[in-house]
Amino acid sequence: MKKSKTINLTGGNVWKTLLLYSLPLFGSALVQQLYSLADLLVVGNFAQEGALAVDAIGNATVIINVLMAFALGVNGGCSVIVARHFGENDNKKVRETVNTAFIAAAVLCAVIVTLGFGLGNISLVALDVHGTYFDDCLGYLYIYIGSLPFVFFYNLGCGICSALGDSKTPFIFLVISSVMNVGLDICFVYWLHWDVAGAAWATFISQAVCCILTVFVLVRKVRSIRSEEKPKVINARILKELTIASVPIILQQSFVSVGNFFVNRCINGLDEEGNATTGFTTAFKVLVMATMSVVAMSNGFSNFASQNRAAGKYDRVKKGYWVMQCYSMAIVLIFVIVFVSCPEFLTRLFIQKDKLNDIALGYSVQYLTIVSCFLPVVSVKIISDCGVRGCGGNLGFTVSTFTDLLLRVILVYVLVACGWGFSGVCWAWAIGWSISAVIAAVFWLLTVRKLRKEATANPPAGDIN
Repeated sequence: MKKSKTINLTGGNVWKTLLLYSLPLFGSALVQQLYSLADLLVVGNFAQEGALAVDAIGNATVIINVLMAFALGVNGGCSVIVARHFGENDNKKVRETVNTAFIAAAVLCAVIVTLGFGLGNISLVALDVHGTYFDDCLGYLYIYIGSLPFVFFYNLGCGICSALGDSKTPFIFLVISSVMNVGLDICFVYWLHWDVAGAAWATFISQAVCCILTVFVLVRKVRSIRSEEKPKVINARILKELTIASVPIILQQSFVSVGNFFVNRCINGLDEEGNATTGFTTAFKVLVMATMSVVAMSNGFSNFASQNRAAGKYDRVKKGYWVMQCYSMAIVLIFVIVFVSCPEFLTRLFIQKDKLNDIALGYSVQYLTIVSCFLPVVSVKIISDCGVRGCGGNLGFTVSTFTDLLLRVILVYVLVACGWGFSGVCWAWAIGWSISAVIAAVFWLLTVRKLRKEATANPPAGDIN
């Protein structure tokens, strides 16, 4: 296999560099969400109880996302540190960061998997999952927990490759894995009638393949990075750096997932038939395709900002922020047009007409129509957050995220209690996003002031193009 190149993000035209670097990240996020939606589409259309199966996957995903927070945190924290040392041309620290991150991730993953198996049943009871789909939900959850080691190391490998400027390799492997996932979904659910368990096993196998391919390429890539001194297997100082960079992301993802846990509990209680859960789960899965695409691109900007700040090219960081906002805004506006224009079609795409009643359909359409209009707002928030994180401002990133989460959870319960019903859920998202976007933008402005001070003390080298 041909070795993939590492790319330095500190040179060249900012518009072109960010576009070429971010497109594979955007593609990866889009494919990864389609990967998830494939389970929903196949199960919703071909499982014996389509709507109930969708509820099972939706509720299990709430718990899975809490566990996934740790994988995403390790990914994000490691990529920022690798990008920083790569921007400094310190190859020894780059290799030590990779070594330390893999060992730390292995230990953390073992703990998370153990907790997942031990607390899975209790978590679903606490989530107020009820009805005939409880066993399906638990089965899906346990199979997915078993795949977490592959998820951990795929995400970690993906983050490191991206930090080294290679965003294409993980994208290619993810496409291969996603095609395999869809094929296995059809085989296990449609032909073998394994229903929800079939979707889980399809995900397990395809994630394993994606992980193995990514880690194989990463090992070759890291070995090609030469250093005069032999890198340590584990570096205590770098472990501390990784912890400081990762914990805010883990807390962010964990609190968001825990917040969604309480939101889902509230939604599960809106009606006995589970129509609100079905409608919300379907619409939320569709909407996440847009938000995660922006998150992936913003993570690319985080690496860009980290490399350029380490290289002393502060003006490139500031210009990159506005360039990324333009790219992100163009993408989310396309999503807004699609979601607002055909919310009913998107809902019916995942659940057959005879398995979806008008009430659940109405909930899904309402959520997509209201919340998608605020995607440009959340785009500003996400890009600002990742710009702050890439420049070492973990406090601002954390405050912005927690504000968003707390507002959404509190507003869901308050608005539903005040008689807004399911529309209260929709407006809680919109209001929470709007206020936290303002906070994120303020922290970015404070970061720009910090960059100006650093630029005065250390004049930047080179042209920003």
